[in-house]
Order: sequence, then C-alpha cells, then structure tokens
Amino acid sequence: MSASRTTRVLIVANRTAATPRLLQEVRRRAQASACDFTLLIPNAPSRQAADWTLQHALPLLERAARKPVASRVGGPDPFQAVRDAVHDASFDQIIVSTLSRRLSRWLRRDLVHRVESLGLPVAAIMPEEDRPSHEQPGSTGNKSMDNNVADLMGAWKIMLPRDARRRDERRR
Repeated sequence: MSASRTTRVLIVANRTAATPRLLQEVRRRAQASACDFTLLIPNAPSRQAADWTLQHALPLLERAARKPVASRVGGPDPFQAVRDAVHDASFDQIIVSTLSRRLSRWLRRDLVHRVESLGLPVAAIMPEEDRPSHEQPGSTGNKSMDNNVADLMGAWKIMLPRDARRRDERRR
C-alpha cells in the first residue's frame, strides 16, 4: 500500500492574503488532497512590514487549510522572492493571489507569467473581471463587480486596527 504524497503549495499574496476567493481555493485544495501551504509575502522589506498580513491572514488561512500554514517574507522584488522560495524549498504548485488588473502592480509586471517560467503549475487567483471570459463560471450578470468589491473589502479590512474592526462588527 503506497502512502499518499503531500502536495506542497506556495501561496504568493500580500494585500489579498485573506480574501474570500483565496481562502476558498485553499479550503478546496485541502479538502481534495493532503496539502502543506506556505504563505509568501513579497514586497515586504522586513518581517515587521509584513506583520499585519501574518497576524491577520495566517489564522484565516490555517482555518481554511485545517492545519498550520508556514510563512516567508520576501524582498521588494516579487519575482525574485518567489524564485528564492522555490529554490530554497521543494514546492509542487504555486498560487498567486492578486488585486484587480486596474490595481495590481504584479499583473502589470506580468508576475504570473514570469512565475510560470519556473516550471511549476501556477494558479492565479484574481477578481472575476480580470479572468478571460472562458474561465468565468456562469459569467452572466454583473456579479464580478460584487465579488471584486468583496475581495477588496476582505483584504483592506484585515489592515484596520483591531478596535476599529470590533466597532465595525458591532454596527452590523
């Protein structure tokens, strides 16, 4: 009887590290097969600069993965950070989570295609409006705008100070 192999997945995200779309993808992968996830936060010159993401996104990612999620902080060049992470550890797949095309520097710098050149399968998690129409499931109506707003609100909400989040939750 052969033991099933655990898939090692590198998640590349910064401001989108806690968006519902990314959390759903992590949850889906964790349910489908055994996975170990590592969150890479590029564009962060130091561990302190990434603390807000690590502090707020890691617990959500761990809940979605149903196990601990490792983390890494990369330097100012996102592609170099991904390349270093792939070189240092043996990942099987990469997930790149970005803001919308209008807001994302990563997409303007063609990060997803550059990461694909590293030879690993790459999945891009982005708002539906940025996906080609053949990739949009049930692409009728204007749901992409609502989903895009929800993704951005999820990303920006984790940046609020804890007291502000509590006040916001009490208002609901």
